[in-house]
Amino acid sequence: MHDRSDIARLLGLEGDVRVGFIESAALADNPLGDPASRAIPVYVPPGYDAQGSRRYPALYVLHGYTGDSLALISSRPWETNVFQWADRLVRERRMPPALIVLVDGFTRLGGSQYVDSVHNGRYATYVVRDVIADVDRRYRTIASEGGRAVLGKSSGGFGSMHLVLAHPGSFAAFASHSGDSYFRYAHPPAFATVQRVLEAHDFDIPAFVDGFERKHKRAPAEYTAMEMLAYAAAYSPRSAKAFDLDLPFERAGGELREDVFARWLAFDPAERVGAHRDALARLRLRYLDCGRRDEYNLDIGSRVVAQRIRELGLPVRHEEFDDDHRNVGYRYEISLPALAAVLDQE
Repeated sequence: MHDRSDIARLLGLEGDVRVGFIESAALADNPLGDPASRAIPVYVPPGYDAQGSRRYPALYVLHGYTGDSLALISSRPWETNVFQWADRLVRERRMPPALIVLVDGFTRLGGSQYVDSVHNGRYATYVVRDVIADVDRRYRTIASEGGRAVLGKSSGGFGSMHLVLAHPGSFAAFASHSGDSYFRYAHPPAFATVQRVLEAHDFDIPAFVDGFERKHKRAPAEYTAMEMLAYAAAYSPRSAKAFDLDLPFERAGGELREDVFARWLAFDPAERVGAHRDALARLRLRYLDCGRRDEYNLDIGSRVVAQRIRELGLPVRHEEFDDDHRNVGYRYEISLPALAAVLDQE
């Protein structure tokens, strides 16, 4: 009999939490010096037996910008994290038993967007090749497309859409909570702020990042600048040299660089879905939601993506709710059962 972990006890779970580590070849020797060794926390439901015959579907959860895998299971009064939601839903028989796998996509700039980048490392490959293979080896998974789904919030929602489009056959369903989309509305409002911040540092990006890391407290505009650098590292890297990035605006003056922003739009789910009908058609569930007061206009983004999927003749579950971008983890109560319900069961 396997005793429940201390983490499970601290979180009040009836299931358990197990943490493994992988050494990802896809992240090795990346220009930012981020670790190739990553933790993979996994929730296993009550009754899970590593020596038994039963196998379980797996839901892969991607964190948002500035997060990591541990942030997804942080415990706060009056809030419920993703493991606690899964445990409650399984216990109340509102969701079939499943494994919940947390993926660490953090970088020195705050996040990878889960794409392959010469600047950050191959984070999409890391997820669909290294993480999935490790989980299938360690746990009693249903080790096939029909046994897997991917979901996330914000950058994690973007990542879930990116992975099903770029790597069809890896997952049978996705859910995007307030996921980055329709970049034309989401990103340009911040460009002027970022230009001002970086201009004040003479566009010495390494010095800005080093100073940001050393501070005990950072201004909101500095966080915005780091976020845009992270996007540039994912969408418009110039080379494999650290901090060698093309920004979507002119450094002198701040004028929008249409050529660079076009490279960003090439990753935008709203721009991409039309060319990926086959990848979308093989999915059993396409789920998007967003708060109607989202600060990044991602409610419009989710509307656009949903409509463009429908124009392909495919159904999509799209929901809006009365909230903004922050602290919307309660939406896992909706997405986790919906995803688990369409996956293979044993």
